[in-house]
Amino acid sequence: MARLTKRSVEAIQPTSKDIFVWDAEIRGLGLRVKPSGTKTFFIQYRNKARRTRRLVLGQFGVMTVEMARVAAREELAAVLRGGDPSAERKSLFNACTVEKLCRWYLKEAEAGRLLGKRRRPIKASSLKMDRSRIECHIIPLLGSQFVSGVTQADINKFQADIAEGKTSKRRTGRGGNTTGGPGAACRTVSTLHAVCEHGIRYGIIEINPAKGVRKIAEQRRDRRLSEREIIALGRVLSQMQYEGESPAGIDCIRFIMLTGFRRMEALGLQVEWIDQFNQCVRFPDTKAGKQTRVIGRAALLVAKVRTMNNGFLFPAELGGKHFVGAPRVLERATARTGLAKVTLHTLRHTFASIGGELGFSELTLAGLLGHAARGVTQRYVHIDEALVVAADRISERISLLLNTGCKEAKKLDRSYDQRIRPLVRLIT
Repeated sequence: MARLTKRSVEAIQPTSKDIFVWDAEIRGLGLRVKPSGTKTFFIQYRNKARRTRRLVLGQFGVMTVEMARVAAREELAAVLRGGDPSAERKSLFNACTVEKLCRWYLKEAEAGRLLGKRRRPIKASSLKMDRSRIECHIIPLLGSQFVSGVTQADINKFQADIAEGKTSKRRTGRGGNTTGGPGAACRTVSTLHAVCEHGIRYGIIEINPAKGVRKIAEQRRDRRLSEREIIALGRVLSQMQYEGESPAGIDCIRFIMLTGFRRMEALGLQVEWIDQFNQCVRFPDTKAGKQTRVIGRAALLVAKVRTMNNGFLFPAELGGKHFVGAPRVLERATARTGLAKVTLHTLRHTFASIGGELGFSELTLAGLLGHAARGVTQRYVHIDEALVVAADRISERISLLLNTGCKEAKKLDRSYDQRIRPLVRLIT
């Protein structure tokens, strides 16, 4: 063993096997010569667990012998203080990036190993939205960064970029284009926060960079249809049905208006879940879990016409799956009526608003809409007189507006009030 110098290192010729040459001055400093001729400086040491470790310092030619000697002294001094430079560098190379964390989250969630709300596996519908936000926004903007290096300033910029449409792009196939916007930005930050929280629970990361970030306030959707707009929409739907528009799409729009169901609750509704005798739908699973939802007689009439179908109440024409084109049918209908900013959620909001105008309590409307229980009292709302009366009253009012003129609706409204209002006062 001799002291490594520039001349001695250059004189070493490669062989068919790796050659190791040790420095006589610094114990642990060595040179590795590969068969390819590459010469690399390294140190070898024992860590606190008495395990032998090697740490590459640099390649000869880029690093001189004296530079290698200085670096070796610094790293070996760290070992004497109890450090482990090789393990620290390895952990840095293997540090979790945002993309790696997101891929782990999607894999574990799809396997049902991550628990979401109410300590249950994350729903497929929620996971679908999470995947969309991860693929469209999170990975393109933050995917290559280490989670430990992401700051709140990075998250704020990330949110602003989404809100400004930096990640907007055209999609191929089904679904609309990715446009971003304030709402998408806020929800994407929430998704990132949730992903990081799961990573902390499983010991993959130590901090949540999205924690405490001020999210853009979402604009609450308060659009509802007036009576005049409901009448106009009903008239156009009848015309479109006569012209050959999809019966499943037309009936689905009417059904949502008459029940206040969420979009996928209506589209994914199966015939066997409908209890005609008890005037309800028994959902095995919804956004708020397993539910029994009362519906009015007018809605039951729409369902009864379609119960000849097997499986879904609103089936697709091909493939044996449920119909998905209701949003497009509604877009065509509202374009013909000149109505703006009308979605299937607008129909749900219209149902709730008319219920409020008819004098039904917030608790009763929450039971009809399937809102998650917020207190002990609301858990006891089942199929009772209040819900049946409210469902019948609201659906009949909307049905009249969809199918008849406003004068007839008001006339029947007065006669109905004379018989029902005393009961409504009693139960609300």
